[in-house]
Amino acid sequence: MSSKLLQLLPELDLINDHELKKKTIACWLDAMEEGGWQIDDLREIPFTLLIADTRISFLTHVQAVTQTAIASAKILSQHYRQEFTLSMDLIVAGGLLHDIGKLLEYKKENGRFVKSNNGKFLRHPFSGANLAAKHQLPDEIIHIIATHAKEGDGGYRSPEAVVIHHADFMNFEPLRG
Repeated sequence: MSSKLLQLLPELDLINDHELKKKTIACWLDAMEEGGWQIDDLREIPFTLLIADTRISFLTHVQAVTQTAIASAKILSQHYRQEFTLSMDLIVAGGLLHDIGKLLEYKKENGRFVKSNNGKFLRHPFSGANLAAKHQLPDEIIHIIATHAKEGDGGYRSPEAVVIHHADFMNFEPLRG
């Protein structure tokens, strides 16, 4: 299944740190197994339950956020390298994992996608951060996952977390209608 995931998410190959890439893949595979999903489900799962009948899949959203974050990070690094440094490995892994908790937050029931029992108690930033910690991903990645949504408002966000947060909302807000 690892090779299928690599085909589906070619952005994984942009992670240069071998251990980070390996742990990112392991986190994905574990989330899919724990959530009861198959690789093909990633194209069907909606990226959000907050937009009724959205046609945007979880997979499309994760890739769009990751690609938006990469492009933004390149521009920011070019113009602000004297002020801060961005890790492209953290940007890519953080983008790919920012919504990983949704694979535990959602379930398919009677042909519809709904909140799972886990999702009724934990929003995806919490379950995603737990998954990342379970796979011993760096604290920086756990931080990105935990703070990418409203749960991170009012607290510290690392420069990479700021990029992922805004990339996520750039790929959500215009679709709300």
